[in-house]
Amino acid sequence: MALTDDYYAVVEAGGTKFICAIIDKDRNIHAQVRIATTSPDETLARVIDFFQTHIAAGYIFKRLGIASFGPLDLNRTSATFGSITKTPKSSWINTPLARRLSQALACQVAVDTDVNAAALAEYKWGAAQGASVAIYITVGTGVGGGVVIDGKPLHGVVHPEIGHMLVVAPAGQKGICPFHQDCVEGLASGPALEKIWGQPSDTLPDDHEGWGSLADVMAQMCHNLMVCYSAQKIIIGGGVMQRTGLIEKIIVKCERSLHEYIMFPDNLSLANIICAPGLGTYSGLLGALALIDHQSA
Repeated sequence: MALTDDYYAVVEAGGTKFICAIIDKDRNIHAQVRIATTSPDETLARVIDFFQTHIAAGYIFKRLGIASFGPLDLNRTSATFGSITKTPKSSWINTPLARRLSQALACQVAVDTDVNAAALAEYKWGAAQGASVAIYITVGTGVGGGVVIDGKPLHGVVHPEIGHMLVVAPAGQKGICPFHQDCVEGLASGPALEKIWGQPSDTLPDDHEGWGSLADVMAQMCHNLMVCYSAQKIIIGGGVMQRTGLIEKIIVKCERSLHEYIMFPDNLSLANIICAPGLGTYSGLLGALALIDHQSA
């Protein structure tokens, strides 16, 4: 089912910020705002105010797409469908995100994890077009991963939690995840890097050993994704990944780890598979739009 309405409301709900926008079916953004993620009541009140203001200005929409940090309850038969569940952001646990916005704005809501949504957007419009198995990873305040198989986001019991994949910590390092410690998120997220190295990751010089250690962790993750999913695209975005040359380091280390075990088709290598987002910093926001189309089909 194609998008037919004039405007859509979209929210990329992150652990640090909510980005809200009014967008049309051609992916043109007509209004946008960034809202700091504070308490649920304060944050959602500002989200609702943004959309109500633009409804009053003539940007009428019937559907809202939410690409949210998680974990989320995505069981459509559940009384808490669309709620944030056991997140490390304790004040957001059990927040009925989809229901509160749907009721306040009198619209239908499509919801999924921010990374499943980003993977879907990259599949539809970005670097994963034509890929039967596409994975999107974001590395920022946390580490999350979404999977799209044959154009459908993967759910299962809940949804992928790739950021909590266990890996071997680099020598002398200890992860910060309160649930699993030495998982990808506990070792590679922005807060983890700051804890490990004693300063924010964006202040580390290009030749700092922290980037090599980060590439080790991410290469282990990519190794596991390749042998588990036979991924055709592993797209890695997020604020931490903005460092020049980091993806190339990950590719080299992952190639070394796989040790030529995977026989790639001619003219294909990890350098074709592991890449930056084709949609730049808009994968998540456009992912919320992609969810509307996908869940209306």
